[in-house]
Amino acid sequence: MATTGADTPRERYRAQVRAEVKQHAWEQIATAGASALSLNAIAKRMGVSGPALYRYFASRDDLITELVRDAYRGLADTLGAAAAAGADLPGLAHVLRAWALEDPHRYFLIYGTPVPGYHAPDDTTAVSGEIMAVLLDAWTAFAPEGPATAFDAHLADHRTWDGGHPAPPEVLHRALSFWTRLHGVLSLELAGHFTGMGFDPALLFAAELDDLLGRS
Repeated sequence: MATTGADTPRERYRAQVRAEVKQHAWEQIATAGASALSLNAIAKRMGVSGPALYRYFASRDDLITELVRDAYRGLADTLGAAAAAGADLPGLAHVLRAWALEDPHRYFLIYGTPVPGYHAPDDTTAVSGEIMAVLLDAWTAFAPEGPATAFDAHLADHRTWDGGHPAPPEVLHRALSFWTRLHGVLSLELAGHFTGMGFDPALLFAAELDDLLGRS
């Protein structure tokens, strides 16, 4: 039986090398941060020449883009699977926290300080839109009630980021608040800013979630 291009030994070898390069890249990021990522350093670790790796990744930015895509794809798939299994807003929030805690360097690559000189392509924004769509669906089902705010009115005319989701402005507002406040707690926790303060970050995260859902 004839093999497809993806099944040929050459394509399998290419996929293996790319996966190995990305693994070394994550190790570099964990040690020195994404801004220090170097294809030449990875080539040295792998025992090959620097130019040899450029057949697999055209540049440092090309490699970063692949890592960013993988990170966004991983979170989008994780939240999407949780939602499909029936997770509600609290469930999605805890899935987000677990995903972030599992690999903080992956989390910070997409939600931390931007890498100097790097600009992510538009398709990464499209994947991040899938994540927001899951939250907008969950907030629409939650049907929050409350008085209209000035920001709700603002969002009625400033919603190009919502990917065409039919959620009304008040739902957009609550989904944004949910996303930004939980990311604020997560970012501070993962960066170690709560170390030595004597409280449980998990309980702070839960308290913020209760406040966002009107339970406090």
